[in-house]
Amino acid sequence: MKKLIFPFMLLLVLLISACGQEEANDNNNTSKEQNEEFITYQSENGPVEVPANPQRIVLLSGFAGNVLQLGGNIVGVEEWSKNSPALADKLKDAEVVTDEDLEKIIELEPDLIIGLSTIKNVDKLSQIAPTVTYTWGKVDYLTQHIEIGKLLNKEEEAKAWVDDFKARAEAAGEEIKAKIGEDATVSVMESYGKDLYVFGDNFARGTEILYQAMKLNMPDKVKEVASESGYYTLSTEVLPEYAGDYIILSKYSDADTSFQETEAYKNIPAVKNNRVFVMDGEGASFSDPITLEKQLEFLKTSFLGN
Repeated sequence: MKKLIFPFMLLLVLLISACGQEEANDNNNTSKEQNEEFITYQSENGPVEVPANPQRIVLLSGFAGNVLQLGGNIVGVEEWSKNSPALADKLKDAEVVTDEDLEKIIELEPDLIIGLSTIKNVDKLSQIAPTVTYTWGKVDYLTQHIEIGKLLNKEEEAKAWVDDFKARAEAAGEEIKAKIGEDATVSVMESYGKDLYVFGDNFARGTEILYQAMKLNMPDKVKEVASESGYYTLSTEVLPEYAGDYIILSKYSDADTSFQETEAYKNIPAVKNNRVFVMDGEGASFSDPITLEKQLEFLKTSFLGN
């Protein structure tokens, strides 16, 4: 009887082992299939088959903060995003690439490429990985984040952030208006290189938050020149004409700030009343969630002191 039991037990062990191996193989195959699963994204240029769970993303113009906020892994990124103070830590391992660095992009083995509609070599890039482009300003800054969410198969996460951010920004706007007055005006200006600019309501630098979400007032003179183009170049002499009761001044570290030594600037009421709030120019040109969160805190602290 013992002689019969041993071969039977050995056969049972072999069967269990084989079943276990088969299950492991099935799990590996399922995992592989999941990694290779695709969804259809309705892009500006038509449907594009993109990975349902992209693992290696290349960003060729903006949107890095959108992808990062949704948990995306960026392996290649353009220089402006790489140098943004709000994004630098999160992009420290990403390679700097341009739309002409085709060989470098191939080496990064991306499974998704994202950029603006103005990038070059779209056809060649599409041969490397699914490539999706967006026209800057075609949709508002919050809708843009939801579009990135759809692309990354994370639409619900994107919508949740948008709803929460809108609520917080609107609440902060109410507090600010209660403090500075319903009729107070705010200008957003920038010192870049040797140039000075004033901005409309959709040109980053906090403009979307101030004018769209918080509904603070833009000076009429700024509306006249910046509503359509989004920005307007100023000379020092006419600077006072475009200054609001409060000024947000986006200033780059290497900008020419000699205008601040002129009488025209010093005599602006906002300047004389210490109502100029200086924002770091580097990285201010983005409207992604990470940058927007930083700008919202800056604006709350500047106006409310908390």
